Amino acid sequence: MSGTKPDILWAPHQVDRFVVCDSELSLYHVESTVNSELKAGSLRLSEDSAATLLSINSDTPYMKCVAWYLNYDPECLLAVGQANGRVVLTSLGQDHNSKFKDLIGKEFVPKHARQCNTLAWNPLDSNWLAAGLDKHRADFSVLIWDICSKYTPDIVPMEKVRLSAGETETTLLVTKPLYELGQNDACLSLCWLPRDQKLLLAGMHRNLAIFDLRNTSQKMFVNTKAVQGVTVDPYFHDRVASFYEGQVAIWDLRKFEKPVLTLTEQPKPLTKVAWCPTRTGLLATLTRDSNIIRLYDMQHTPTPIGDETEPTIIERSVQPCDNYIASFAWHPTSQNRMIVVTPNRTMSDFTVFERISLAWSPITSLMWACGRHLYECAEEENDNSLEKDIATKMRLRALSRYGLDTEQVWRNHILAGNEDPQLKSLWYTLHFMKQYTEDMDQKSPGNKGSLVYAGIKSIVKSSLGMVESSRHNWSGLDKQTDTQNLNEERILALQLCGWIKKGTDVDVGPFLNSLVQEGEWERAAAVALFNLDIRRAIQILNEGASSEKGDLNLNVVAMALSGYTDEKNSLWREMCSTLRLQLNNPYLCVMFAFLTSETGSYDGVLYENKVAVRDRVAFACKFLSDSQLNRYIEKLTNEMKEAGNLEGILLTGLTKDGVDLMESYVDRTGDVQTASYCMLQGSPLDVLKDERVQYWIENYRNLLDAWRFWHKRAEFDIHRSKLDPSSKPLAQVFVSCNFCGKSISYSCSTVPHQGRGFSQYGVSGSPTKSKVTSCPGCRKPLPRCALCLINMGTPVSSCPGGSKSDEKVDLSKDKKLAQFNNWFTWCHNCRHGGHAGHMLSWFRDHAECPVSACTCKCMQLDTTGNLVPAETVQP
Repeated sequence: MSGTKPDILWAPHQVDRFVVCDSELSLYHVESTVNSELKAGSLRLSEDSAATLLSINSDTPYMKCVAWYLNYDPECLLAVGQANGRVVLTSLGQDHNSKFKDLIGKEFVPKHARQCNTLAWNPLDSNWLAAGLDKHRADFSVLIWDICSKYTPDIVPMEKVRLSAGETETTLLVTKPLYELGQNDACLSLCWLPRDQKLLLAGMHRNLAIFDLRNTSQKMFVNTKAVQGVTVDPYFHDRVASFYEGQVAIWDLRKFEKPVLTLTEQPKPLTKVAWCPTRTGLLATLTRDSNIIRLYDMQHTPTPIGDETEPTIIERSVQPCDNYIASFAWHPTSQNRMIVVTPNRTMSDFTVFERISLAWSPITSLMWACGRHLYECAEEENDNSLEKDIATKMRLRALSRYGLDTEQVWRNHILAGNEDPQLKSLWYTLHFMKQYTEDMDQKSPGNKGSLVYAGIKSIVKSSLGMVESSRHNWSGLDKQTDTQNLNEERILALQLCGWIKKGTDVDVGPFLNSLVQEGEWERAAAVALFNLDIRRAIQILNEGASSEKGDLNLNVVAMALSGYTDEKNSLWREMCSTLRLQLNNPYLCVMFAFLTSETGSYDGVLYENKVAVRDRVAFACKFLSDSQLNRYIEKLTNEMKEAGNLEGILLTGLTKDGVDLMESYVDRTGDVQTASYCMLQGSPLDVLKDERVQYWIENYRNLLDAWRFWHKRAEFDIHRSKLDPSSKPLAQVFVSCNFCGKSISYSCSTVPHQGRGFSQYGVSGSPTKSKVTSCPGCRKPLPRCALCLINMGTPVSSCPGGSKSDEKVDLSKDKKLAQFNNWFTWCHNCRHGGHAGHMLSWFRDHAECPVSACTCKCMQLDTTGNLVPAETVQP
């Protein structure tokens, strides 16, 4: 290799040694420097490794190519190809094995001197060495030598000659090769095919040729320019790479007519290509005057039948060092590790890191692959510090049938875990809307039922200018306060807020009792106070203080309430105005804000954000005038829409404003589950047709399918079709007759019960116990089951072997025309089939089709055949 760039070789069986080949051979030993300092004279290869020079061999001048002996013994035997065509066996270091000592210095001489371009040891017979030479018109270019030929003189004649007059040593020269191939041609590269000892692939001058040493007179070849650097994939012995100029060709020896793949052409000529010995399908290429090594990851995607498609290539580039790279070599055992050498013999140890492939399952399991390792990220079961992801919440709610309770709508918040106050408010609002809509429809159908689902904002607007204020007495005090007269619309608003029940009686007593039972003492006291019953509020606070879970400070608050006076300049009013903001509970705070406020100015109550929206709206309906109420509801609605607060559905209803609010909620939380069920609850048709609503619904359906909650998704579709009849899909799949093409099930359903009975079409008895064994359209018989040989349409329970009592019991369980066991089932590949129950029973124990002489593996063609619903799997 004199006058050329250096090359580098890893030792085949010594993973810590490599050779740099230039004008001389230099043997290096690689050591780890993780926990030790760099030794004197060592060369730094990387942060973790260094190389120490062990020996130098300068006995073989004019080197053109080098190949390391593949066998374990001797360890450091190398074959060197020279510019005159000779192949010399040399060694690095002392080898005391007397058996192979005579090999050192042995030369293999061609008949005519010309350059040796390439060498290759046979991986199966380690004594065979192939040499590729330049063209000579009277000689062969591919010579195969047996390095141990001196031990078999009958096969290979040998002679001793003197090198020159000035040399005193005699060297054993071998002049008769074992095989001679490629006459009158040039060999630029070659490699042995690992699948057979006597198959050799050579890159000749104008073609790639496969030589079979069992018949040297014939060869298989393909004309191509890509004849340099031929190398076999160590994991796929039929795949070969070669190159010409800047283009790499990938060949499949089973289809040797043309390359199966041609990689992207590089602007500069290639100098080396090499398959990674530790990674499947990874090819590295190096171009001239470049510091970048290009990697091509070839991946095959098998089809369900097992055939291979055209390989998919993933291309990437790595930069092991800053200087130009002269050559590189993959490490034989360390995964994705290589060493590179620059023209000035600077070396670098480099590892190609795999691309990390990340996968996040629909059930939030995180896994990633790096090289041969697969990692899984698992959450700690006892770690409650982090809030659950919304996907996890939706999955748990789907398992509890969240959103599907259409009778007691308010119970859906319990199914959701009863943790989110916004969800609780939402489902109670929808419950009240459904309840009062039904009540109104019964009183006056088609009158105001739709107004309820439009929300309090629309209800209030419909009553503008119809309400007058009046003074009402406090219960338990000799005082009066201005309040608004409650018309029908304001009463409806209070009902939707949950303060009063159905009917005309404006009584908050039942609501207060329910709050006391739930332990919401402060809220109950505030509602009682807002209804001018200060005595009831004090009583509730006293009860709360004396309860087990109550707060003793409630007695102090009750004492403060008992001293209420409406004198503006009183000390009580002054102290309450100052100290109320120090109260922790917002309901206690708004109680004193109400008592100390001026008539008609209740901002301290209306804009206390910690108080429930329904309570603030109910308060506004009682104390604000029409104009004030309208402005307040409008302002509060806009705030709810911007914040995506589900409590605002009480104001917007299931209208376009409600969709805007829900859009903000979904953008903030990602909860398409709640959005879908909420919009389906009572929205008008134009709202349901909104693109955003349809987008939420379809995403939730896809999410259920991704979780393999197929039954839950079917339940959701049924729930959707009940609430939105326009969403019911048309029949997409039906069984049609092979003769007339009509749908069998559709024809049956259109046959009138009077005049033409089911018995005319092979049906006996009532329609719920019917069997259709012939086409209702053309009366041709239906196909027979491949197992029971009875016409399709006959119930499985009536097949031979089943008793009449079994048939009666089976058919009475479910009044359907055909149960699942009776469904028509067939293979899309071979078209054979039968009753679904029989087919499932057959494929539990068999892989092939039940029809004789049919070898179709029906069940294996179904990629989803082994999937099971995941709804019973606990997270």
